[in-house]
Amino acid sequence: MSPRTGRPKVDNPKEQRFTIRLDNITGQRLDEYCKVVGKKRAEVIREAILTLLDTKK
Repeated sequence: MSPRTGRPKVDNPKEQRFTIRLDNITGQRLDEYCKVVGKKRAEVIREAILTLLDTKK
């Protein structure tokens, strides 16, 4: 029997999807920040949401 193929399972799958609209200036600022920190947009947005939620406790 051949081994399973495909992506391995993760502990915390990202199943929820959101679509947002940004103005050009905000989008450009986000892209510049992503370049500086070397992260993808999704990572930066997830971190920003968690930071916001943690400060509101």
